[in-house]
Amino acid sequence: MAAGARRTRELLRPVDAAQALDEAALLRYAAAHVPGFPSPAPSLALSQFGHGQSNPTYCLEVSVPGGGGETRRYVLRKKPPGAILQSAHAVEREFQVLKALGAYSDVPAPKVFCLCTDASVIGTPFYIMEYLEGILYLDTKLPETTPSKRKAIYFAAAKTLAAIHKVDVAAVGLQKYGRRDNYCKRQVDRWERQYLHSTGEGKPARYPKMLDLVRWLKENVPEEDSSTGLGTGLVHGDYRVDNLVFHPTEDRVIGVLDWELSTLGNQMCDVAYSCMQYIIDSTPTENSSYGGFERSGIPDGIPQLEEYLAVYCSMSARPWPVANWKFYIAFSLFRGASIYAGVYHRWTMGNASGGERARFAGKAGNAMVDCAWNYINRENVLREQPATVGMLVSKAPRQEFHREQEGSTSTNGQGRFVPSEKVMQLREKIMKFMKDHIYPKEDELYKHAQSTSRWTIHPEEENLKALAKEEGLWNLFIPLDSAARARELLLEDRSHISPGSSDDLLLGAGLTNLEYGYLCEIMGRSVWAPQIFNCGAPDTGNMEVLLRYGTKEQQKQWLVPLLEGKIRSGFAMTEPQVASSDATNIECAISRQGDFYVINGKKWWTSGAMDPRCKILILMGKTDFSAPKHKQQSMILVDINTPGVQIRRPLLVFGFDDAPHGHAEITFDNVRVPVNNILLGEGRGFEIAQGRLGPGRLHHCMRLIGAAERGMNMMVERALSRTAFGKRIAQHGSFQSDLAKCRIELEQARLLVLEAADQLDRHGNKKARGILAMAKVAAPNMALKVLDMAMQVHGAAGVSSDTVLSHLWATARTLRIADGPDEVHLGTIAKLELQRARL
Repeated sequence: MAAGARRTRELLRPVDAAQALDEAALLRYAAAHVPGFPSPAPSLALSQFGHGQSNPTYCLEVSVPGGGGETRRYVLRKKPPGAILQSAHAVEREFQVLKALGAYSDVPAPKVFCLCTDASVIGTPFYIMEYLEGILYLDTKLPETTPSKRKAIYFAAAKTLAAIHKVDVAAVGLQKYGRRDNYCKRQVDRWERQYLHSTGEGKPARYPKMLDLVRWLKENVPEEDSSTGLGTGLVHGDYRVDNLVFHPTEDRVIGVLDWELSTLGNQMCDVAYSCMQYIIDSTPTENSSYGGFERSGIPDGIPQLEEYLAVYCSMSARPWPVANWKFYIAFSLFRGASIYAGVYHRWTMGNASGGERARFAGKAGNAMVDCAWNYINRENVLREQPATVGMLVSKAPRQEFHREQEGSTSTNGQGRFVPSEKVMQLREKIMKFMKDHIYPKEDELYKHAQSTSRWTIHPEEENLKALAKEEGLWNLFIPLDSAARARELLLEDRSHISPGSSDDLLLGAGLTNLEYGYLCEIMGRSVWAPQIFNCGAPDTGNMEVLLRYGTKEQQKQWLVPLLEGKIRSGFAMTEPQVASSDATNIECAISRQGDFYVINGKKWWTSGAMDPRCKILILMGKTDFSAPKHKQQSMILVDINTPGVQIRRPLLVFGFDDAPHGHAEITFDNVRVPVNNILLGEGRGFEIAQGRLGPGRLHHCMRLIGAAERGMNMMVERALSRTAFGKRIAQHGSFQSDLAKCRIELEQARLLVLEAADQLDRHGNKKARGILAMAKVAAPNMALKVLDMAMQVHGAAGVSSDTVLSHLWATARTLRIADGPDEVHLGTIAKLELQRARL
């Protein structure tokens, strides 16, 4: 880890004695108000974040009962104890803005769970939010970081600030969060009052130049400050690189912290404040020179001030701020000085939260005042906007890709989605692998699947898997964040890893969901391909569950052999006697008896369970029929060879039994499994299901795009080679019209699926649920239309087993039901639309 860069957990320290909490009261409150908080009362390890000078912030690490040593982390932010300035440390406002942004915006904000305004619980109001495991760059110089990474980090910060400023405050319910007009005028008055309150008689001495600076600012407030139009909106108030949590392995922001000063107003104040490191290093230390990049030199790779501003202005559609830049920088320095005066005053009273750094805050504040006057007296402060702004923006980290698909009518350089060189190379390798190895073997694999040996594995399948491993085309579905967690497991203990299996091989290529979309689509062109690359359902979803929610022992026993492709798995959820599209209906019982759970019930459509390599099932059942509706269900691991697990029969899909994979009806008759097989804890089934189904549904959609693309190719080849009524089918106007409509619908669905993948990467499963639902409805319906047209063009051959079309069509039709029927997803889309309308 580079100097100045710290993982979130590395910022934790023991709780200051003066800021200790009533842990018992806190646990009681959290158990009652935080959704999914472990119960019964868990053990609590409380620590405090050392970074930050304002609201005390704590980490709550709680054990999960029955979770095999698993712990869960939360973050608590509270007002400091003792006398504080009026309107300062407004945790209530922080909670309000984070809740609004988390529900309805593109801003990467941590999820908040509850707000407590009752000071009797732990002494002051507080709120609890999610813990983000990522990286904070505490030193704005980014030492020991590569130049390219420095530039990416700064551009990511500019992009995120632009996202904040583009928030439609009315749409997210923040239209009354503050006044838009006269923001600077009101802020100068506010910080003047706070400075005067923190200094003077009986307090730290006032700095005369600070009072002069107040007068200058009041006399030079820009005219645009009185506006309520462009450039006014949501203001963070303390936007800095060290208030951003970056992804553990990617140069993108996953969380914006410290919203205490947020309001509505003049957004250029945010922009100027985010540029302070160029002007001054205001870190409170004993021997600081307080020289910014302009004095010390810009570290290699960090963009020039004008480059940083150019990216922000382009992404936010804001004009170049040269006219009033001097005021905004001076205002930012003035406000920083006032904040430091308050920090230093609290240090003198013994209730500052920033540790030793607070001791030097008064000195740092006076240095900011001096710097403001030096800046005011400059003749020139900002050059004109760079002419290469377009090139700069293209270098800013984005998760937007252009797809160039075989058969597509698009051309290079057009559209929103532009795959990286890495993705294009992988895509070409997969296409070549399919052409050289999979398509030629399809007939042989089909013959085996229809023979009396169909429930055995064709030797060629294992040979192809070994070849795919050799070419690095293995486990490509694993998302970056899951790979990072799994790598820690592999590094910790390699005793359970087969000789010759490398971490890179087992953990994929480090792709986002969006990047994987380009590859998954190619795999979808053959029903045999996904499992060859160890990217087939339900294994991908089950591996993701174990990656995200499994204990270390569960991962060692089941995840590693799944990653290696040595075993396969099944997912047992659907039941024949109830409408399982509403998972609250399931009746399979999971009863605790000492050190075991006893399972009784019947499941069907357990895909993969017929496969002789299937060794483990993830089963969803009810552990508490009297609990709240969505807390009754749990997921548990069941060894398929456990006594009482009986596979009754294979189920047919339009006559296809999909051997040797299969879809099984299974009964569970007093099946006893160890207590440690429970996933995440009792009552967490719905939580796991939502985490599993988002990526799983999207993978189905990606494969359907590929199936439809293959149907298009076969349709065109057939139409060009067959003659009817005196001319090629391709020459008939009716065919051309239908072909064009199929292409239009396929391209629309593809873009929708890619957009869903992008939103899943950027916002997570919950926030992307609307677009995921749209993709899940659109993709199978589109594929059915395209494949039906391809079958029509093939005539009698189209409905026979002589082509893959009927099997592809049967799979697409199934996916209008599997992983949630169309009606459920349409309901989700409609509800979200109605919610937006009410706003």
